[in-house]
Amino acid sequence: MKLGLALPLLLVLAFFPTLQNHASDLALVGAKIYLSPSEPPIESGTILVNSGRILSVGPIAEIKVPRGTTVIDCKGLVVTAGFWNSHVHILLPGLVHSERLSSEQITSQLQEMLARWGFTTVFDIASTLQNTNLIRHRIESGEVKGPRILTTGEPFWVKGGTPIYIKGFLEANDISMPEVESTAQAKERVRQQIRGGADGIKIFANSVERNEILTMPLDLASVIVAEAHRARKPVFAHVSNNQGIEVAIQSGVDILVHTTPADDLWSPSFVHRLTEAHMALTPTLTLWEVEFKNGSPEELEKGMSKAAQQLGAFYQAGGQVLFGTDVGYIEHFDTSEEFKWMSRAGMNFQGILASLTTNPAQRFGYATHSGRIAKGFDADMVVLGADPAQSISAFSRVRYTIRGGEVIYAEK
Repeated sequence: MKLGLALPLLLVLAFFPTLQNHASDLALVGAKIYLSPSEPPIESGTILVNSGRILSVGPIAEIKVPRGTTVIDCKGLVVTAGFWNSHVHILLPGLVHSERLSSEQITSQLQEMLARWGFTTVFDIASTLQNTNLIRHRIESGEVKGPRILTTGEPFWVKGGTPIYIKGFLEANDISMPEVESTAQAKERVRQQIRGGADGIKIFANSVERNEILTMPLDLASVIVAEAHRARKPVFAHVSNNQGIEVAIQSGVDILVHTTPADDLWSPSFVHRLTEAHMALTPTLTLWEVEFKNGSPEELEKGMSKAAQQLGAFYQAGGQVLFGTDVGYIEHFDTSEEFKWMSRAGMNFQGILASLTTNPAQRFGYATHSGRIAKGFDADMVVLGADPAQSISAFSRVRYTIRGGEVIYAEK
């Protein structure tokens, strides 16, 4: 009887070392590791990953890689937490009407647009909720490789306020996005979108029309924001001028999604009001470079310098910056210009890294498991070909993008 009980136990104990040897399914070895923007880097370290989480991280001499682990040699490379892009749109032709697209087509578009640039999480702040939900489901099922996608779904704009620059796109792609005619309708739409899976809400505090800029009435914006906050969802505001920012401040919006280079410079008192309201900002500076491209070089420089000044004033005042590019509306995927202009605005390496990692994780409620490289955190990481502390352009030199322990982009 005793022998019969002991034999299975001996077999389990004999097998236990094998289980330990296979406790990791991916290892990044030999990298310079930035654990977070505020911590000193590990100059030559190893990261072990298991089941989508970071199992351990430390100096290379202290971390043993179990047999059978897939190893990525990162000698001479740099690893940071996975990047967030807090201003994208799931609206490119390679993504809309995804029910008609193959998994390979969607994966290819997501790679070109997002994963290629290190993004492991993105916040889509205007798309069709049903279509974005379908793409999210295909990613989470493993059918498609791509980043985690948070979404606001359809944005809120006033009656007659569908932006002039998007009307043709919506018509050409047979997409309908409603306009808001009353506070009651707005409140119900917020509830409906959140029930449908929206992670946040977006308002157009300003809407650019053919001969004017419409501004959302404060009472309407306030109702939308209050209803979203009741469900503990963040609210983004598209702004085109400082009048729109005023609506955003007074209604309690959480994130401004642009600077306003067409308006005045941001004074210290103006920026103080933004920081006192605990607003975050996605600068989208490359957007203005795209928008100004048909003007003269002097006009381009003037507009870009004003946008950079506004970002710099906000950052120096302690405002929370979230990296964002408006990609999906613009098709300029390369992030190098955005980093260049953020640096020119006065943001240092740590500030830019925070905008890509810890700031969005904190702002959107993911800080307990995302935004840093630490034991137990999501295995969302970026492997860079150079050190961004030495050259900001290195943030765009992505070798590997890893989401949940899976490589979703590898440089060829």
